[in-house]
Amino acid sequence: MTQEDIIALKKRLSTPQNIAIVIHYNPDGDALGSSLALAMYLTKLGHRVNVLSPNIYPAYLEWMPNCEKVLIATEQLQLCESILTEADIIFCLDFNAFHRASLLEPTLAASKKFKVLIDHHIDPIQDFDIIYSLTSQTSSTSELIYQFIADKLNDKHLIDKRMAECMYVGIITDTGSLSYSCNNASTYSIVGDLMKFGIDGEIIHKRVYDNFSEDRVHLLGYCLFKRLIVLDEYSTSYIYLTKEDLNYFNYQQGDTEGIVNYGLSIKNVRFTAIFTERDERIRVSFRSKGNFDVNSFARDHFNGGGHKNASGGNSYVSMNETIENFIRLLPQYKSLLNQPWDE
Repeated sequence: MTQEDIIALKKRLSTPQNIAIVIHYNPDGDALGSSLALAMYLTKLGHRVNVLSPNIYPAYLEWMPNCEKVLIATEQLQLCESILTEADIIFCLDFNAFHRASLLEPTLAASKKFKVLIDHHIDPIQDFDIIYSLTSQTSSTSELIYQFIADKLNDKHLIDKRMAECMYVGIITDTGSLSYSCNNASTYSIVGDLMKFGIDGEIIHKRVYDNFSEDRVHLLGYCLFKRLIVLDEYSTSYIYLTKEDLNYFNYQQGDTEGIVNYGLSIKNVRFTAIFTERDERIRVSFRSKGNFDVNSFARDHFNGGGHKNASGGNSYVSMNETIENFIRLLPQYKSLLNQPWDE
């Protein structure tokens, strides 16, 4: 994002605009937190702002400020498409390619309106008028939104407690409560600044991490007891869940969030995955320690991508075939997987 970009955007924002903020399919705490904070900021500037999500967000995030105002494409597709069509400016947050907007992709990709990308994923497409994308030295899109408002647009004085709460949620959920992807002083400096707005980190943590349904806790126990497989030879583990499993535990959007990380808590495991059966595909999430690049792994083998130590993808064969393919790939990575992860 150049100085010329900042000047051009400030000029556009100097008069009231219709603004749409689009987030990715299966929105997480960072997508929701960054978009809600940006929406509140732009509303303070006098703009008409709508946040559009391709599908419903997890129930444990429902407490977030203005969450109830988010429009869900699976429930109001025509309205969401109309808002996109009529928008003067479209912000795309926390995703790097139009297909991540799912149902909204055709309208979003076809739009000739002024588009701004704010994101922290690797290799963003270039179909935007302004791109603010940092893939290193940043924890989350919420961290970028703070920098965007406070530093790029010089409007830190417009940040309030509710905006700070949203950005804080984005940072802690994308870093596992500051346990990964946050090895930068700037992240902690921004967290410190957010605390100065009067937010309560302890209460937010409880709302995010101690707010699950009984079914979700039972599902977690089932994953760890019945569906966790460890492949010692490759320092790898994986979990798998069929549609029958999900139905049995009354699965709701977000119930599998974070479960993949448990595989990395096992001593000597460096690479882990969770395979979740959806309609017509297997959704795959990968996590790793150290230098094992799951972004490349997902791109090369599972039509996906993401970050170096956290990525996702899809498989379009059966669960058994997907797992067999995954295991078949591991020998070619054996020497790398068996290296100490902290060296």
